[in-house]
Amino acid sequence: MITALLKPEIQDFINQNYHTDLKKLALTRNPFPEISWPDLLNQLQAKNKAKDKLPTWFKTENILYPQKISIEQTSSEQTAAYKATLITGKSLIDLTGGFGIDDYYFAQHFDRVTHCEINPELSALVAHNYSVLNSNNIECRQGDSHDTLRNSDTKWDWIYIDPSRRNDAKGKVFMLRDCLPNVPDSLDFYFQYTDNILIKTAPLLDIKAGLSELRFVAKIHVVALENEVKELLWEIRKGHSGPITINAVALTKEGEIHFSTSDDADSTVRFSAPKNYLYEPNSAILKTGAFDAVSAVYKVGKLHSHSHLYTSDTVVDFPGRRFKIESILPYQKSEIKAHIEGKQLNVTTRNFPLSVEELRKKWKIKDGGTTYCFFTTDINNEKIIVICSKI
Repeated sequence: MITALLKPEIQDFINQNYHTDLKKLALTRNPFPEISWPDLLNQLQAKNKAKDKLPTWFKTENILYPQKISIEQTSSEQTAAYKATLITGKSLIDLTGGFGIDDYYFAQHFDRVTHCEINPELSALVAHNYSVLNSNNIECRQGDSHDTLRNSDTKWDWIYIDPSRRNDAKGKVFMLRDCLPNVPDSLDFYFQYTDNILIKTAPLLDIKAGLSELRFVAKIHVVALENEVKELLWEIRKGHSGPITINAVALTKEGEIHFSTSDDADSTVRFSAPKNYLYEPNSAILKTGAFDAVSAVYKVGKLHSHSHLYTSDTVVDFPGRRFKIESILPYQKSEIKAHIEGKQLNVTTRNFPLSVEELRKKWKIKDGGTTYCFFTTDINNEKIIVICSKI
């Protein structure tokens, strides 16, 4: 299929039609009978999805795409590029290669990278793309990656794994043992071939749950893109027994925002009533669960043990949204009718019994504007509304 898809007339068709309405296009006649219509439509749909997520692939001629789900599940270029800066060495083997975005960036920091993929069509497609992208230090091996390890006499500097959740996994709790490969049960096997493992998991995984399953965790990285947590990265170092460093990074259009702590760091929290400024941590920091450490590191007061909002007298350089407090109202009907009801406001809730949607409906609040309202609970367990302007 690769050879047929690379015909100039087919590539021209893809480039001219990737942004068209595929539902309407699917009802028309296939202009290239040598390619199945569903396969060709998939190239259009996948290329369209790659436009923002994978701009290097999108802009490069003769790139071929896998099924749409592989595009949806793969790392974005921004997160892959950041991830590749975390580790270095001479050799890395990726046991769950997929579409190979991560390996493209790992190859810029390692002498050689091995991409393992059990699906033969996907493996061939990725090998073609690496050739087009001039990634000459990546070797693609098709087959079971555990067999690849067993048949290799290499001691790898790093093993990289992005386990996928089994389709038949039951229950609401996401555990690593629910995934393929089963990393917790395979650690001793992996340590025969490396001393260092980097594991990527989805944000759904609870950090405490991951720590309960894994041994030798040295670092955990929480990576957010435009304030949405995209992935957790677990650095496993054979024999590690010291503190666990927890890093949060927010990748934004303006640059990177970092926060770092450890499981044995000073987490002396300061509680405070709202002062002059209010702070809402980036989603990456919220995912770390290091709520008390935020107070200690940035020397800001916390409104309540469960509110995860912070305050200070003078403005500080804080990793998240910053606001100037204009007024503070008790959550009372008379106050709401006078200052909130029917107004256009940006509404956020933290440790509050009603959701944003319920508050908007109950008090006829319109979305938008330049005023921000935080419905939350203070240090005295009183429900309050903090009205702010964004800095």
